[in-house]
This record gives sequence, C-alpha cells and structure tokens, in this order.
Amino acid sequence: MLNLAHFLDVIAERYPNNTGVILDDVRISWREVADFARRVANVLRSKGIGRGDTVAMMVPNTPHFPIIYYGILHTGAAVVPVNVLYQHNEIEHYLTDSGAKAFFAFKLFEEEARKAFLAAECCKDFFVVSAPHELDEPAVGENFNKVVMQADSAFDTTQTMPDDTAVILYTSGTTGVPKGAELTHFNMFFNAYYACHSIMKMSPADTALVTLPLFHSFGQTCLMNASVLGGAAMSMLPRFETEKAMQVIARDKVTIVTLVPTMYFFMLDTNKHQDYDFSSVRLAVSGGSALPEDTHRRFKERYGIVILEGYGLSETSPVASFTQEGDEVRVGSIGKPIWGVEMRIMLDDGTFGKTDEVGEIVIRGHNVMKQYLNRPQATRDAIVNGWFHTGDVGRRDEDGYFYIVDRKKDIIIRGGMNIYPREIEEVLYAHPKVLEASVVGVPDPARGEEVKAFVSPIDGETVTPEEIAEYLQQRMAKYKWPRDIEILKELPKGPTGKILKRELKLRAAKGKSGR
Repeated sequence: MLNLAHFLDVIAERYPNNTGVILDDVRISWREVADFARRVANVLRSKGIGRGDTVAMMVPNTPHFPIIYYGILHTGAAVVPVNVLYQHNEIEHYLTDSGAKAFFAFKLFEEEARKAFLAAECCKDFFVVSAPHELDEPAVGENFNKVVMQADSAFDTTQTMPDDTAVILYTSGTTGVPKGAELTHFNMFFNAYYACHSIMKMSPADTALVTLPLFHSFGQTCLMNASVLGGAAMSMLPRFETEKAMQVIARDKVTIVTLVPTMYFFMLDTNKHQDYDFSSVRLAVSGGSALPEDTHRRFKERYGIVILEGYGLSETSPVASFTQEGDEVRVGSIGKPIWGVEMRIMLDDGTFGKTDEVGEIVIRGHNVMKQYLNRPQATRDAIVNGWFHTGDVGRRDEDGYFYIVDRKKDIIIRGGMNIYPREIEEVLYAHPKVLEASVVGVPDPARGEEVKAFVSPIDGETVTPEEIAEYLQQRMAKYKWPRDIEILKELPKGPTGKILKRELKLRAAKGKSGR
C-alpha cells in the first residue's frame, strides 16, 4: 500500500507547528496544511469521488495548491494539474480526456475555467478557489472556502497501491495533441524521495523558494513533494519577478533555490542583488532546459554558488539524471543517472552507443510512467522493451556524464516552458485565410528560445501578421504566442511536399522578420 498523501500527515505529526507554507506575510503550519487537505478529501468523498476517479485543479503557487493536491490524493483519486495560463478550449481537453469528475479553479481564472467546465460533460462539480475571506457564491459551482470550512478534518486516507495512478501530467510530444502521462504513487514518491534526501538533502531547517509552476512536474516533484518529505518550508512566489524573488529569498532566508535557466539569466541581468542578502542560500538547482555555460559561470562569480543541473521529462516523474553535491561539476552536463535509473544512448540501428557516440537518450527505471492515458499505441511507441524513448539526442562521456546534443522533437523551450509547434500550427490551419503554417524556435539570449510562425495565405487572400497574432491570442495561452510572424507566398517544401522546417529555421536565424 502506498499513498503520497500519507506523507503530508507524517510530517504534520512530526513537526505540527513548523511552518509549511509561506506566501507574503502569511505562514501556515504543517498541521494546518494537513488539516485543510483532509477537509478537501471529505468534500470530494461527499461527492462520491474515490479511488480510480480523476479530479482536475487549476491553481497557481499558493497554499491552496498543496492543500487541494493532497486532498485529492487522500481520496484515492488521481490529480490532473492544469496550466493556469490556458484558455477554455485547452482546459476542456484536459477535463474530457482525463474524465475529471470535479474541477478546482482559482478565482483569477474562473471565466475560462467555467467555460471549460460547462463544456465537459464528465465534470459534475466545480469549486471556485479564492482568498479565505471571500465567501460569495460563484455564478457556477461552489465557493471553495465555504465547503471546506464546513467539512470534517478527520479522514482515513484511501489505501492505494504503489502502481495506482497518482497524477496525470499532460504533454504534447510530437503529436501536438496533449497526452496524459500516468504517474503512479511509487513514481512520484520515489522521485521526490530521491530529490529530497539525495540531491537537495532537505530538512526542517530548510526553506525552498517555490516559484516554478507546481502544475509542472519539475516544481511538483522537486519542490512541493520533496519539501513535504523533508519537512522544508515552502516560500511561494506565484509569478516569477526578479526583484520580488530576491526580496523573498532575503526575507525568508531561503536555503534552496530551484529555477529554470531563464530565471537565472534575469537574476544576473540586474544590479539589485546588491540590495539583498543571499547568504542563506546553500543550494541552487537548474532544470527545464540546458543552462548556458556563461550563465553558470557568471552566477558562481556573482553569488558564490555553483548551480547543479539535472535532466528529466514529465514521463520520468521527472528526474532521470543529476549532478549531485560531491560530483565533479562539468558545465554543460546533465549529470549521471539517479539511483535505480538506467540511461543509455541508442543508435539508429537499435544498438547502444559507446563513449561519446551520439544517439537518442533512452531511460529505464522506477521513474518511468505507467502509460499514456487512453493511448496504447502511443505508449507502445514511447516505451520499447522497457526503455522510454525521450526523443532527445545526447552523448555519454567516459566517466558516465551525459550531455544533451540536440532534440529530435521540435519542442520549443521558452523560459523553461515547453511549447509544441504542432499545437500552434493546428490553430493556424483553422484560420479561414491560412493555407500553410509552420512554427519554429529561434534562439533568444534571455528566454533560451522564442517562437516564430511562418504563414502562407490561400490564393487570392491577404493576411497580416497582426491579424494572425490577434487570432492566436484569442485561442491560446500567452506564453505560446509567436513573438514574430512572417507571411510568405509559399513555404519551402521537399520532394514529397513536406514543409522544410530546417530551411525556415535558417531563415529565422538570419534575422528576417515579419513584424
């Protein structure tokens, strides 16, 4: 038997009065976090939700996130985290594909969430989450504060099996259609346990800066779940702003900073660091995309802290490899596989590569997902003979350190956020004036990559970059919007008629712009 929510109760029993979550001047103890989580569980149980069901949540980095997350897990249901930047059509897919029976949405995103809830026939209960003092009834659904405060705080955690699904994380991969990666209680527990005790060596003496989105696997495992296992306080920052992050680090005496490369870049792109005390920080961790060597060097020079890098994917819970304290820090390396995980380089002929040979990174171990929800063929394509095929190209040196060389996939990583070109292209192809569309990533010094869209109109039609931009802005989350749109009479194609993205990438790299 294994239920991830059990460990919140364990830490609350050991350190009931220790601070569990910090948000601005609000501090919530572990006892209070656990108490509210059990109340959420009772609310869900009263709705008939239990083991085998799914519940979605669209909540930013506030104390509500762990409370609702562990409340769902207490019932034996699986959590479906939804990106808070999504619009209603994107949210609806998560609800319908996962079969979510209930949906928690933060009030700030109520309008888009409500549209999705009303369109998803499977979803029967809708809870609007707001500040504790707000008790007004929403136009649709129920007020989270009211129902939770009326619920009992005693709850017997549902006994789930280690291979029961705990979380469904959606990832598009190369298909453009978001797929739900089913991660089990064992996947999530062991990955968080390793991050807590082996990588970050967390304890109740620590405070972790939690500004990575908790609806993503990196923040969820390496910050929230790891902090719960180690008893470290979580200082939450719902939206990363450079100076605000510095204020929080100094104010709360943060000891562990976990960011994506773009955030480290912004912390170097300011002189405000002189106004704040960072002496409490003992560990800095980077993930999400490759950390530029220059950023690594400059951060060490300015703050006296070596950034440790790792690698993983939603499908691997996410951590697969890491450079740990005590290991030689090799700039550009994603470290070595974590305990119990195998990583190899697979060549095109299906054999394993030797030292420094370049091929696809494949992973096998306790961290690999159970399956893609409702997609058996996609699962068979991704996991072959127990090896998960990442789609990332890399190499392994003679000492066992891995390096990312390139990506087979066309995923664009902008500021640590995965953007899937096919998904944007599908929306563009639905425009009545668009004949062809292709989306590529363009190198950007601040965000790693930016999004560029190429569009050719239907014969006889005229379309402008501004028109396309407005069209996308009404249908997609802001972080996916192309920052540059170029209109071409025709997109370059190969002999088979396939659009040649490599030529478009070369054109984009030359700096030609549409707007």
